[in-house]
Amino acid sequence: MPSRNLLHYLIITAKGLAMGAADVVPGVSGGTIAFISGIYEELIETIHKLDIGFLAVWKKEGILKAWKTYNLGFLASLFTGIAISVLSLAKVITWLLFNHPILVWSFFFGLVLASILYVGQQILKWDLKIIIALIIATGFSYAITLAKPIGDTESTWFLFFAGFIAIIAMILPGISGAFILLLLGAYKSIIGTISQLSEGISNLDWSVFSEALLKICVFGLGAIFGLKLFSRILNWLFKHHKDLILAALSGFMIGALNKIWPWKEVLEYRINHAGIEVPLLEKSILPSHYNGEPLIWSAIIFTVFGFLTIFLLERIATNKNPD
Repeated sequence: MPSRNLLHYLIITAKGLAMGAADVVPGVSGGTIAFISGIYEELIETIHKLDIGFLAVWKKEGILKAWKTYNLGFLASLFTGIAISVLSLAKVITWLLFNHPILVWSFFFGLVLASILYVGQQILKWDLKIIIALIIATGFSYAITLAKPIGDTESTWFLFFAGFIAIIAMILPGISGAFILLLLGAYKSIIGTISQLSEGISNLDWSVFSEALLKICVFGLGAIFGLKLFSRILNWLFKHHKDLILAALSGFMIGALNKIWPWKEVLEYRINHAGIEVPLLEKSILPSHYNGEPLIWSAIIFTVFGFLTIFLLERIATNKNPD
């Protein structure tokens, strides 16, 4: 594993903050942020290698040796950033999406557009198999953006299942875990639970905190199972069929562009955890058909800003293998 100092771990935490912010928004993938910031393969491989052998190394050579052997400093820094982001930015991002949707979606559109180019450039050899994988993944991802969410549920088994499925989407560039939760009908419950947990902590209300913590633990347990299982598959694919998986990931992001297109027409609404009516089912439209001020020039500026952000993240990514 690479040798790192405090600054390197702070940078990893910052990447975790960006991943957490992306995962809160339906339509944007934290996996995309991980990929373009240069930590994706290390994340998948580290999770894949984490097993009960950690306890054996701990018992034989001590906790510090086990911590270093299994690269837990990397995971701890990354997931600390993700947790802080989800807990602190969920309300901010929700507010921005409600009050400035075109500008926020334009930024993400530019970011994902640049991500597609970045991931596509990593493909070393294009052939018919790669092109077919790209087309199938694009079609699948696009179909997901058109799907209508199912009913909401808060049962224990469903929270576990939602965690299992959502974490798979969250680590796949181009597929939004939050949007998968929305499709499953669990987004309202999970976001509401996160807000409830924050309120319990800030108000020192144990009953509110414990109820929310229990739900999050069930969801988290499902996520751990899904993460461990799927990381094994992804790790194998990256080692043996890297061009194929990169083509599929590029396709997932291309298809997801429909979801984050800034100009939408709302077909159906839903009531969120705060009791506010928000869009449930939308379709992409041209700016000229938008019911309101289209803010075309502002949207273009934010799209370019999102696109250029990738270059900054690529620069930061040079720290992923420090000497």
